Parts: sequence; C-alpha cells; structure tokens
Amino acid sequence: MFGKLSHFLRGRSRERKLEHYAIPDALWAHTVATLPFVQRYGAADLATLRELATLFIAEKEFSTAHALPLADEMVASVATQACVPILKLGIEWYRGWRGIVLYPGEFIIRRTVEDDIGLVHGVVEEASGEAWEHGPVILSWPDVQAPGAGAGAHHAHHAHPDDSYNVVIHEFAHKLDMLDGEPDGVPPFSRVLHPGVDREQWAETLLGEYDRFADACDRQSDHAWDHPERLPPALRVIDPYGCEAPSEFFAVASETFFVEPAGLRRHWPALYGALATFYRQDPAAM
Repeated sequence: MFGKLSHFLRGRSRERKLEHYAIPDALWAHTVATLPFVQRYGAADLATLRELATLFIAEKEFSTAHALPLADEMVASVATQACVPILKLGIEWYRGWRGIVLYPGEFIIRRTVEDDIGLVHGVVEEASGEAWEHGPVILSWPDVQAPGAGAGAHHAHHAHPDDSYNVVIHEFAHKLDMLDGEPDGVPPFSRVLHPGVDREQWAETLLGEYDRFADACDRQSDHAWDHPERLPPALRVIDPYGCEAPSEFFAVASETFFVEPAGLRRHWPALYGALATFYRQDPAAM
C-alpha cells in the first residue's frame, strides 16, 4: 500500500512540476530552432526531451555571475541541451546536485597539478565549462550559444573543420561519469536500462579507444596541429583535448556522438557503439 502511495505522490509531484514550469510553445520552438543536433529527433523524442527539460528546470537552480542577466532563453537552452544525453536514461541520472552558474564569458580556474617527479604546481587556466562532483555546473554563456560551432572549449580547445564542440554536453557527460565517484571515463550502468551490459568489457573498449586516439594524436607533429585541416579525418572528428585523460575522452567523445554522430560512427565505430550502449541512442541512424 505505502509503495503505491509513494508512487502516486511522486506522480503528482511530477505533474505539478510539468505544469508549473512548462516551457511556452514559442520558447520551445525557438530553442529547438537554435540547436541543429536536436532537430534530428522525431516528434515523440522531442516531446520527451521537452518534458525532461521542464523537470530539469524545476529541479535545478540557475544563477549568473558578473551581473549577467538571466533570461528564459538561456535557461531553456541549457536545460534542453543538458537533457539530450539523458533522453533514454531519465531525469534521476542528474540527481545529487542543484546548481548551474552561467558566466558572461570564459572564467579562471585555479588548481594544483603534480609533475612527473612529484612536485606540486599551481595552475591558472581559462575554461568555458566546469563540473564539480556533488556541486554546480559552471558554463560560459557565449559557448553555450554556439553548440557545434566551435566557439571555444572546455579548458584547451583546438578548433578544427569537423567541429563537434558542445560545452553543455561535455560538462553533463562529466556529471554522468561522476555518478559513481571520481570521473574516470566509465559511467555507471543500470541493470534495468542496460541489461546484459558487461561494465568491465565496456570500460575495456572505451579505454582501448582512448589509448588509440591518444597514440594517434601523439604521432602528429606540432606543425600538423597548426593546420588541422591536414590532420587525418579520424583526428578531426574528436577534440584533441580528449587526450588529457579518459574522463575528458568520454566527455569530448560524447559531444561528437550527439553533434556529429555520423563522423564518429564512420571513424570510431567501436567507440560509437560503446556510447550508443550507454546512452541508449543511435543518433547516426536518424
């Protein structure tokens, strides 16, 4: 009885959120029109995405920095892009945190790094996005506005012809990766949503593709990176920032998976298959 009552109350709460935070038709149409990679979804998926984005807006707290005015268009754009990766997973995959902070441009991150001989150094770098475990997601609004247009990058971004850049998907991929602790490029899996998936085998595939990508990047000369149009197509489809660590590889590969899926499937079929298994989507087939 109490289980049924709890389910009923959750259902009522969901209905209230969907009603109270409903995205107006005109705003929804404008949001979709500005996101080409969202437009490939059919009517049923778009309706689900709109519902997820509405629940996202209801459950998260948006704020801005440096007197940037917060507009409905900003909230709707971030929410819609953030919910693309969880379209077939559900809003509960973004549990355990609340805040989203939008900056009027790139922002400064100060952190410490340890070098090869154990010395610790302070590093200051500009970033267009940052995700904190159990904490907020921080985004540069100008970068949010240019999904797939190569506007900048998470930390160090190299623009290239087949640009699949999307800071929102990047940071929310990190959030999914962090659901089971420190980001390591291997997100958690659900026995219900991912029946029969061998997590260790999945991790072996992703990490193997990471090693292959990093080795291929290392073989390129510095001169080659100055002329990205001359790089092999397989290195143009994924942002080279993915060489930094498996967690970054998972995040930049996720960007490509949703923004430029055909290119990823063509040049990195095993990686595409691994991401399709986790996200339960096949965007290249749309």
